[in-house]
Amino acid sequence: MTESPIRHTGFGDGTPLVLIHGYTVDHRVLLPLEPAFAGRPGWRRLYLDLPGHGASPRLPGRTSATALAEAVFGWIDAELGDRPFAVVGQSFGGQLARAVTARYGDQVLGSALLVPVVRWGEDRTLPAETVLGRDEELLAGLPPADRELFGYVTARLDRRSWELFEEYLLPGRRIHDVTAAAELEAEFLLPHWPERQAPEHGGHHLLVTARQDALVGWRDQLALLDHYPRMAAAVLDGAGHNPQVECAEAVRELFGRWLDELRR
Repeated sequence: MTESPIRHTGFGDGTPLVLIHGYTVDHRVLLPLEPAFAGRPGWRRLYLDLPGHGASPRLPGRTSATALAEAVFGWIDAELGDRPFAVVGQSFGGQLARAVTARYGDQVLGSALLVPVVRWGEDRTLPAETVLGRDEELLAGLPPADRELFGYVTARLDRRSWELFEEYLLPGRRIHDVTAAAELEAEFLLPHWPERQAPEHGGHHLLVTARQDALVGWRDQLALLDHYPRMAAAVLDGAGHNPQVECAEAVRELFGRWLDELRR
């Protein structure tokens, strides 16, 4: 058997919950969800590092959305077999989580999609105004590349937001495989919406978007409601592309309710 290129970090015991991060970060971007499991035993959290991200080596061939989806499918087959599981996807990982649900059907108990990629490039519907506040002194002291990304994915450009960005996003950003990322950027979308090749999924699903998300927006994601009859949706104000970091308490409350629904 060929060893999977995907490494993962695991916590807890019980029903598997597969968590898939976004583009050019790693599993740490989803760690702010962990407090939601306090008082909710019975979940085995499996935080993936996608190939070319975090601790996972890049794929031997060209990196694309399709190739990464196949790598995730291979990991699930090897690690989980036919066990029921749930899946969480953030940003690009949300696109992969949708593909996982379409692929595994009733084996998937449900999904939580945090600012998932739905459309890309000029097809995206993006908000006109995304920055709610700026600490100019802070921004002037940041390295240009860090300042640019921070400003692109964050709604409030203040010291507290920077500290969170520095803790949860920058570590993965600094170690991702740049060549693999460039390949993925060129083939960033799956050939088709995963939902259009699968029947409606009856599990419990959660969609979280943010009004100030300048990367994927929030309007396009609402179209997913047509494909998931038991999907709850929230459009949060005051957050950019990482609401689980920037407004963690609000996201954890929604996430915790979703976990409780899965248990019922």
